[in-house]
Amino acid sequence: MRFARIQIFTVLLLAATSLSPRMTAKENIDYTPHIHGTVRTRFEVATESGKYRFQVRNARVSLDGKIAPNIDYYINTDLCDRGSMKILDVWARIYATKDLGFQAGQFRMPFGVDPFRGPNTYIFANRSFIGKQVCNVRAVGVKVMYTFPSIPLTAEAGAFNPTTIGDHSGWNSSLAFAGKVTYSIGNVKLATGFQSTIPDSVRTNLIDGAITWKAGRWLVEGEYMYKHYTAGRHKACHAYNLYADYHLPIKAGVFNRLSFQGRFDGMTDHSNAIRNSEGLLTTNDPARNRITVGATISYIKSKNLFLDIRANYEKYFYNHDVTTTPGTGDKALIELVLRF
Repeated sequence: MRFARIQIFTVLLLAATSLSPRMTAKENIDYTPHIHGTVRTRFEVATESGKYRFQVRNARVSLDGKIAPNIDYYINTDLCDRGSMKILDVWARIYATKDLGFQAGQFRMPFGVDPFRGPNTYIFANRSFIGKQVCNVRAVGVKVMYTFPSIPLTAEAGAFNPTTIGDHSGWNSSLAFAGKVTYSIGNVKLATGFQSTIPDSVRTNLIDGAITWKAGRWLVEGEYMYKHYTAGRHKACHAYNLYADYHLPIKAGVFNRLSFQGRFDGMTDHSNAIRNSEGLLTTNDPARNRITVGATISYIKSKNLFLDIRANYEKYFYNHDVTTTPGTGDKALIELVLRF
C-alpha cells in the first residue's frame, strides 16, 4: 500500500512538471502547478548514554497552484517521516473578496505560532514542547479567514472533525474548534487564540499568546500555552517557549549566512488526552525544562531554494525521579536541511 501511494504521488508530480506555463494576458497569473520539497537528515548523539543514530527526519514534497485568480490549492506529503509516509495537508481555498477567504480540507488548525513552523522554517533542529507535544494538531474541516483592510489585523477560525487526520470515515456527535488573531505594530507581531479538541473522549481546551519582535539581524519570540482537560481528568498543562536568533552575512565558499540561536522552553506534566486500558488519562510527557544553543551556516538563494547545516546542543532538566530515554535526554546533533 505504501509503495502504491508513492507511485501515485510520483505520477502526479511528473504530470505537473510536464505542464507548460499557462498565463493569461489579462490576469498575468501563472496556473502552472508548483513543486517544492524539503529534505532534513541528521546525526545525533545522546550524551548521557553515548548512543547515536543517523535519521532521515523529513522528505517532504508539496504541490500548489491556482485554477482561478481567487482559487488555489495545496497538497503536502512526507515521504519519509522517520521511515513512514504521511499525507499532511490537502486543501482548497477560495477568496470571496480580497480580504475574505474560505479553506476546506485537511490542514493545521489555526492556533499557535511555533506549531505552524515546518521543516523548512524551523529555527532549531527539534521543535519546542509547545509545537511538538502540547499542540501538534492537523484536522479535517473548514476555516474562514479575514484581513481587516484598515488595520494590521488578521483573524481566522474553523470547525473540524474531533478525531485524528487519519480518520475520515467516522461520524461525530461533536466538533473541534480553533481560532487565531494576529496584530502587527511596527517590528512587533502579537498573536492569541483558542483551540478545543477531543483526541479520544475527553475535550481539551487551549489558549495561547505570543509576541514576536524582528528588527535588523535579530529575531526574538516568546509564547505561552495553557491546556485544560475537562471534568478534571488530568491537571492542566502550562507550556512556554522563548528564543532568540541573530544572523550575519558571510562569504565562506558557497555559504552566505551564519546565524546563532538560543532557546529556553518547558512544560508541566502533559497528557495526550487518550485514555489507557483502564479508561484513565496518564502523564505521557513529564514536566521538564530545556536549554538549547546552536549555530547554523546557510546557503540562501531564495525563500524556497536554500541549504542549512545546523548544530544544536540540548540540555534537559527534569525532576529527580524521572527516567529519561536517549530521545528525551541531553543530546548533541548536526542536521542538514535542503529546500528546493
